[in-house]
Amino acid sequence: MIKVRLAEPRDDHAVGEILVAGYVTAYARKMPQVVVGDERRATLRDVAGKRAIATVLVAEVDERVAGTVAIFKPGAPTSEAWIPGAADLRHLAVDPSMQGKGLAKPLLDEAERIARDDWKVPAICLHVRHGNEGVARLYMSRGYVRTPAGDLKYPDVELDAYVLRFIS
Repeated sequence: MIKVRLAEPRDDHAVGEILVAGYVTAYARKMPQVVVGDERRATLRDVAGKRAIATVLVAEVDERVAGTVAIFKPGAPTSEAWIPGAADLRHLAVDPSMQGKGLAKPLLDEAERIARDDWKVPAICLHVRHGNEGVARLYMSRGYVRTPAGDLKYPDVELDAYVLRFIS
């Protein structure tokens, strides 16, 4: 059984390792040209810092943390949402040994519920690494729409923007 709950300090190490393993493993398999450097790994492992500014959720299977996602309130530090009042969804990852077992759905369901019902935001913004078509398809299957106006371009990465708008 999958249980989704708020991450706690005791989860920080497991969540950080899932994020690093998920991103490194996924990119190595799907996008071998992508290198996840030490700085990015450190950022992914800073779960305590993320919990201080965002809602971090975990999915447990048999009392073991097996997946995670973070959602940032509108205006939160480091939010990349480009729509006024929108939440920012980030860091969806599943332990590579648990991928394909349906963990992303309940994590996204709960993150979207929090944004829509608790925070009453008009939308959720997110970014997907340019070229990561599998992840883009996952979000589009949930109703997220490609929105080039929110794209981000950094020296080492291009991020494609997507938005899920809620009907009020």
